[in-house]
Amino acid sequence: MLVIGLTGSIGMGKSTAAKQFAANGIPVFDADAQVHDLYEGVAVPLIEEAFPGTTKNGKVDRAVLAAVLMKDKNAITRLEAIVHPLVRQERSAFLTRHARAGADMVVLEIPLLFETGAESQVDVSVVVTAPAQVQRARVLERPGMTEAKLDALLANQMPDADKRERADFVVDTNRTIPETAKEIDRIIESLRGRDGTTFQLTAGNGVEK
Repeated sequence: MLVIGLTGSIGMGKSTAAKQFAANGIPVFDADAQVHDLYEGVAVPLIEEAFPGTTKNGKVDRAVLAAVLMKDKNAITRLEAIVHPLVRQERSAFLTRHARAGADMVVLEIPLLFETGAESQVDVSVVVTAPAQVQRARVLERPGMTEAKLDALLANQMPDADKRERADFVVDTNRTIPETAKEIDRIIESLRGRDGTTFQLTAGNGVEK
């Protein structure tokens, strides 16, 4: 089973690309969506213990937590130490499930693929990109987003140029969605039939090498 890592900085078009992979019948693991689920589930008591007052009614209050992260430069590292292992568990379960089902390829949509070293767990990396001014315009249209919040998010991400340098495939999303979709389709066709080596099933167990 070929494991494709899909990544890119905030506002670069990961969701659009992921939808096109899914439209081709390829299972997609969305790390951001998984974090959202954790913020309403098993991560809640752990985050409340580490950051008192950041949860409410059994859920993480994302606005309050974001404010804490903005004020404390070490808070992100502490939060990642809680969340990342949980996401890795869910990712492993996803890979095992689809390997057993006989999937030829799967996509791991991971915003911090390179930053967290997760690139070692994929066979191929795909980076979505767009000019900086386009990226900022897209992100600043999001509710509650400000220049300061965006700058803080970008400071925690590898520069776009570095991601493009490390990618196996680069998709420019500064075009129409149908044009981006065609580029994704071309990548998929070029990967069909390629064997993956980063994940295998051994004696019924999922093993990530």
